[in-house]
Amino acid sequence: MGNRLTQIATRTGDAGTTGLGDNTRVSKNSLRVHAMGDVDELNSHIGLLLCEDMAPDLRTLLVEIQHQLFNLGGELSIPGFELLKPEAVLALDEALATYNAQLPRLQEFILPAGTRAAAQAHVCRTVARRAERVVVALGNEEAIKEAPRQYLNRLSDLMFVLARVLNRMNGGDDVYWKSERMAQGGAE
Repeated sequence: MGNRLTQIATRTGDAGTTGLGDNTRVSKNSLRVHAMGDVDELNSHIGLLLCEDMAPDLRTLLVEIQHQLFNLGGELSIPGFELLKPEAVLALDEALATYNAQLPRLQEFILPAGTRAAAQAHVCRTVARRAERVVVALGNEEAIKEAPRQYLNRLSDLMFVLARVLNRMNGGDDVYWKSERMAQGGAE
């Protein structure tokens, strides 16, 4: 592949618009641009997570997710175009089942804490949820494919599971929430 990005600062966005992949211009405050930005931010947070120590299978999975997030962002940048395939959602379903089967059943909510890698996975989870909310809002205004919404939903679930896996792999454990109701003797 040749050099596709020869000029980074084009100054065409100085007036508050940005160009989409189909050469249309939209406000930088549009839902579509917010969705693209949230997906990009999520990908960057996964990149930060990849700086942590982890098993090779997790690293491979996360790099594949980064590629799929580029596909998702590309799809969002070209209205009506499909880059993220339904098979990508199925791959997340499989990973979710595989990693969740390795974990003890949760008895209570857990805090986004533990090891640094686990905490970063929780950041990825919350950014994925935000991206999902914006994609849903965009879908309420414009026709978009199902796969982007499904992928982000599944990915946030997977990041929750991976946070728990990373805690265990790095010598930590889940940090359980101590609710006030529990401290007062249980539910009423």
